[in-house]
Amino acid sequence: MNFTEHKIACYQHIFFDLDHTLWDFEKNSNETLLELHKDFLDERIIPKEQFLAVFHEVNAHLWHLHDTEQITAQELREKRFTMVFQEFDFHNPDLSIAFSQIYLEKTPRKPHLLPQAKEMLDYLSQKYKLHIITNGFPEIQRIKMESAGILSYFQEIVTSQEAGCKKPQKGIFEYLLQKVQCPKENCLMIGDNLLTDIEGALQIGLDCVFYNPKKVPHNRKPSYEISCLGELKEFL
Repeated sequence: MNFTEHKIACYQHIFFDLDHTLWDFEKNSNETLLELHKDFLDERIIPKEQFLAVFHEVNAHLWHLHDTEQITAQELREKRFTMVFQEFDFHNPDLSIAFSQIYLEKTPRKPHLLPQAKEMLDYLSQKYKLHIITNGFPEIQRIKMESAGILSYFQEIVTSQEAGCKKPQKGIFEYLLQKVQCPKENCLMIGDNLLTDIEGALQIGLDCVFYNPKKVPHNRKPSYEISCLGELKEFL
C-alpha cells in the first residue's frame, strides 16, 4: 500500500464510484460480449478475443470523451459498436444498433463484483454511511446494484444526470455533499479513475482513495492509494 503522509480524519460518509471500483465492468461486459459473439458473429471474421479487446479500447475512449463533455451519452451508445466493427472492416448498421440494445439490456443484470467488494461493504457499512456518485447512465445503475446484491448498502445514489454535471466537475460533488448535509472534511471519495474520481475530489478539497489495482504510474496526489479493496481496512 502506498499512503501519502496524511492525517486520517474522522470520516462519517464514504462516496463510492461504481463501475471498475465495486462493480466488475470488465467481467460483466465480457460475459455479454461473448454471448453476442456466439449468437451473431463469425469467429473467422471477428475473433472473439480480439472483439473483446477492441470493445474495451473503444469503450474507454468514448467514455473519456463523454466524461470530458465531448460527446453525449446517446452518441456514446450509438457509436460504440459501429466503431468496434469498423476495426474489423465490418459494416452492418442494423447489427450495430441491435448489439447496443442487447448489450445495454443484458450487461447491467450481470452480478459480478470486484474482489473483496462485498466484504468491504459489509465492513464499512457498520461504521460509515455509504453513497454512490457516478457518471453512468442513471436508468441502469440501480439495476447493476440490485443484480449484484449491493443496493441496500447505499443511502444516496447520485448520477451526473441528476446533479446536472459530471465528475470531475465540482458541482456533482457539491450536490452530494449538500444531500448528505455533512462537511467535506468528514467525507471520503473512493474511485478508480484519476480524472473523474481523484482530480474531481481533489479540486473540491475532498479526501480521496485511488483504487489502483493495476498499479498504474501517475503524478497525482490522492490522500490514499490502494491496489486491492481489502486494504481499506488498514485505515478505515
